[in-house]
Amino acid sequence: MQFSRLGSSTLEVSRVCLGSMTWGLQNNQHDADEQINYALSHGINFIDTAELYAVPPSPDTYGETEKIIGNWLARHREKRQEVVLASKIAGGGLRWIREGAPISAKTIFEAVDDSLQRLNTDYIDLYQLHWPNRTSPHFANHWPGMVKFSNENRAQELSEMLEILQALQTCIDNGKIRHWGLSDDTTWGINTYLRLASEHNLAKPVSIQNEFNLLHTKDWPYLIENCIHEDVAYLPWSPLAAGSLTGKYIDGARPEGSRWTYGQRNGLFRDTPQANQAVKAYVQLAQEFGITPAQMALAWVNQVDGVTSTIIGATSMTQLKENLQAFDFQLDKAQLAAIGELLKRFPSPF
Repeated sequence: MQFSRLGSSTLEVSRVCLGSMTWGLQNNQHDADEQINYALSHGINFIDTAELYAVPPSPDTYGETEKIIGNWLARHREKRQEVVLASKIAGGGLRWIREGAPISAKTIFEAVDDSLQRLNTDYIDLYQLHWPNRTSPHFANHWPGMVKFSNENRAQELSEMLEILQALQTCIDNGKIRHWGLSDDTTWGINTYLRLASEHNLAKPVSIQNEFNLLHTKDWPYLIENCIHEDVAYLPWSPLAAGSLTGKYIDGARPEGSRWTYGQRNGLFRDTPQANQAVKAYVQLAQEFGITPAQMALAWVNQVDGVTSTIIGATSMTQLKENLQAFDFQLDKAQLAAIGELLKRFPSPF
């Protein structure tokens, strides 16, 4: 397993980050324990979760994933320092999470304490803002005309962002979190937080996790280039486009127990004729390479300049083992060129 520094922090994280959002719905405690133990035995030291999980989000599954990880940590106290544990505070809009309140100092203090309790730990290594208070690009929901500028709105946004920075600094000073990062945000969001942190001598964001895969390349190269120059770790989530890049959903297929059978929004905006055609082409190319479609998609993400660690998730050990093998080899120049030709044919089809 290879490692990279997590942005401007001193943390070294594995190039693979174990995602956990299916734990508590599609996966139980036993499944999660098996995945964590296998991941650690293969050099992974980075685990990502969120208070929102399991997914699809609901009042019934809220906080369940953190509890599952906390149960594992309670039985493996000696391994806590070996793990770089990341979690997230939910943004506003979900009525069952703090009545839908946006992120503020008050909600940060409450959410951090609640996550620490569920996780059975004294500190969180990386605490992330799951989505911003302002108009969010979350789930491909950012289109021309959605950003409404006014001096009043800008002043309010900057005030909220400074309050968030100050609250995160308090949590760092109190030893509850070590570093903080962003999620589902934009280049403006990154740079504004960096500027405010510098102006007010507060902790900078060390990372951002956004969706990034062969079907969804909106961050490449602009946001990722910004991350490289500003020393912000880029952590792609959904590198398999919610499983679609495995090919299992081609032409409307819905394998029993698969993620898209749960009716969650993850699959909705990816289920288009254009994406279906693109996936067919990628599956055929992977077959020509002699690897699985999932391995090709993961290997490609891993080789993009600026990617620090790729967040992978699996609902079975078979999937996890297959996915981890993608990080044991590199695509050669000819293979990358062939993938590049498909990227030109299917430029971010959703």
